[in-house]
Amino acid sequence: MINELYNTAILSLASGIPHIGSLAQPQGTSTKTAKLCGSSIQVQLCLDEDGYVTEFAQIVKACALGQAAAAILGRHVLGASAVELSQAREALWAMLQDDKTAPTGRFHELEMLAGVAPFRQRHTSTCLAFDAAVDAAAQAMQVS
Repeated sequence: MINELYNTAILSLASGIPHIGSLAQPQGTSTKTAKLCGSSIQVQLCLDEDGYVTEFAQIVKACALGQAAAAILGRHVLGASAVELSQAREALWAMLQDDKTAPTGRFHELEMLAGVAPFRQRHTSTCLAFDAAVDAAAQAMQVS
């Protein structure tokens, strides 16, 4: 059953993570680590005066599930509001832990990770990128 998690769609996402690297002057930086497996994702970003992401970079050292989520984040984060990031993170966690519907809107591709729900030990690594992005956005909002 666990082999179903690592399907072609997940592996394809994991192999093409956008915005890898670092920003010269990030307004917010957050690193999140999954203690169980050691997966780690660092997010750096900048927001405009209205709270929308204008610059984004990430360093991803995670399992395929964490990489897939980071790829989805990277594909759609530019132009996203801090509120959208928070809503996507909450919806992702709810989908995995509470059998809620998949996130909608710009981060709707997170529905591809619905198969992770039965594997509670994989939830944290799957959510790292969005947890880090929300934390980095909160820091950036304090700066701007």
